[in-house]
Amino acid sequence: MDRKALVSRHAVVRSRGDPRSPLQVGNGRFAFGADITGLQTFAPFATMADWGWHEDPLPAGARVEDYRGQVRDTRGRPVRYDMPDPDHPEITRWLRASPNRMNLARIGLHLATADGREAVEDDLADRRQRLDLWTGVLHSRFTLDGERVEVETSCDPGRDALAVRVRSPLVRSGRLAVFIDFPLARGYGEEKFAAPYVGIWGEPDAHTTTLRRRGSLRADIAHRMHRTRYHAALRWTGGEIGRVDGHPHRYRLTGGDGDRIEAAFLFTPEEPGWAPEPGAVAAASRHRWPRFWRSGGAVDLSQSDDGRWRELERRIVLSQYLTAVNGAGDTPPQESGLVNNGWFGKFHMEMYWWHAAHFALWNRRSLLERSLGVYRDLLDSARALADEQGYRGARWPKMTDPSGRNSPGEITATLVWQQPHPMFFAELDYRARPEQATLERWREILFATAEFMASYAVRDSATGRYVLGPPLSAVSENTAIETTVNPLFELSYWRFGLRTAQRWRERLGLDRDPDWDRVLDGLAPLPVQDGLYVLHEGVEDMWTEFNYEHPALIGAYGWLPGDGVDVETMSRTKRAVRDTWRFDRVWGWDFPMLAMNAARLGDAEQAVDYLLDPDFRFDDAGLPQGGAFVPSPYFPASGGLLYAVALMAAGWDGCPGTQAPGFPSDGWRVRAEGLSRAL
Repeated sequence: MDRKALVSRHAVVRSRGDPRSPLQVGNGRFAFGADITGLQTFAPFATMADWGWHEDPLPAGARVEDYRGQVRDTRGRPVRYDMPDPDHPEITRWLRASPNRMNLARIGLHLATADGREAVEDDLADRRQRLDLWTGVLHSRFTLDGERVEVETSCDPGRDALAVRVRSPLVRSGRLAVFIDFPLARGYGEEKFAAPYVGIWGEPDAHTTTLRRRGSLRADIAHRMHRTRYHAALRWTGGEIGRVDGHPHRYRLTGGDGDRIEAAFLFTPEEPGWAPEPGAVAAASRHRWPRFWRSGGAVDLSQSDDGRWRELERRIVLSQYLTAVNGAGDTPPQESGLVNNGWFGKFHMEMYWWHAAHFALWNRRSLLERSLGVYRDLLDSARALADEQGYRGARWPKMTDPSGRNSPGEITATLVWQQPHPMFFAELDYRARPEQATLERWREILFATAEFMASYAVRDSATGRYVLGPPLSAVSENTAIETTVNPLFELSYWRFGLRTAQRWRERLGLDRDPDWDRVLDGLAPLPVQDGLYVLHEGVEDMWTEFNYEHPALIGAYGWLPGDGVDVETMSRTKRAVRDTWRFDRVWGWDFPMLAMNAARLGDAEQAVDYLLDPDFRFDDAGLPQGGAFVPSPYFPASGGLLYAVALMAAGWDGCPGTQAPGFPSDGWRVRAEGLSRAL
């Protein structure tokens, strides 16, 4: 397979900027979003790093220890949940919004027209921009008043560093310079979505920046906000740097007597003491990205007769690039990655599977390994949460940050489908490395998770079955937590999780845990009404009142391997979902989930249709679009697409022995290599 040709035919080319959609360079931990100039000249897109968190000052007179949440009856006993505290609304809002991710800086071009005014995008002619996916380098060119400008933007693969190369006669004339500007970060009192831009630019007195020159071609800028402090270290090849008059946090780098400006910007939470050479950053990018593309999996659809092959292949290639740029950090990414902020920048543990599991099937485990340590890091806080609520083991949070603190909310406090994720990740890990070290790595995490899952399920005295909830927020998040009991997806995932934990014990040479088996054998059956699966037990009018948002009832067979599922009932349910669901009110990973269900049920045509559904949208940059309830981008869609394509191309446990069993044989020719089979 000619991987370079495969990747290069989907290079992103633009002739106009999009104020809501940047082109990015990055390395998974750090990313820079650019406008049509290759920098952030006209659109204040974000420069973000996975360590870039800011904690807001507490509201006046508020104390964190005053927060109590709410106590709810839980199967006959009182349990405290991290819900909004009616007695302390301000500290509730603070806990939800803080810490929040910050935009580290805006880096752009100072462009002056011949008559001395500041240029706007429409002043630029002959605009052409190309993101070279093979090298990870962004090339931008245009003319201003007939003078040519060329900009090259690249990111260091191993450091939080950006390199900029600008070439133009306008540099020598003083009409072109590079600037770096620093915004204020704040979540408390702001909207939970900061899209498309992050940062507050109109309060210069609320933060400080300090420039320290370190020789003629080096400088450090320290940025302080409340108790947050970080640094930008600069190195350039000629010219001068200084503060811009009237802009206390903006600094301008000129090019001196030449026609070029070459600069590198290194961002660090601690004082750096050095900065890389601009040329070294660009060279590292050109070395790293071809290695990325030559390793791991690849899917070539170019020999297909179905005319949609190019769009699906484009989505696949760009999703690989963008998940490597936005979702391969040391902690799970937020839904919008390193593009902008959603939910104040916090990551959601139930979404971690959609962000990261695809790396395993595409055999890019080094990217997955970066963040898998989150379960070890959060284990103590997860144990403390379970213990406080009267459960055994570890209860994983939903909406959180590196501290593991759960953010207050009814849904965040009662969602549970993130709990079995460690079992899924552990199985993927063991398939890649079936050795004792893998078993030991996951032992404590899986056993603590299974302990919680077994103690969370309560035996119903009337039926003798173990039940889940209430209070419980199901995957769809559109039913009342007080009446939601035995949601279908969660019941199947509970079975998978406990079954996997028992298998782990057996691999370690341990006896099966009798309590886990008691719950596993006694779990309530998956809920059925009129021969069809439904969202949860006892739901009324589901097909007319709750036929929107995530159709998770079909996820139990497709995404999951189908513990507790009757295939004929699921087949009928699949058809009912197709016929009645309101697809204008679903988004993101719903479509890959639907595709995996269709593929596992043998309907390959429908599987492909779901991946190309008109409501499953990716823009020209490959950014997955949000939907009815979330802004763009929404990266669980990208991870879901990649996992679904790998499942459809490489197969799954028990699949037919045909090539690419999830793709239609008519019209599609799938060449795939380097992929692993799904569970």
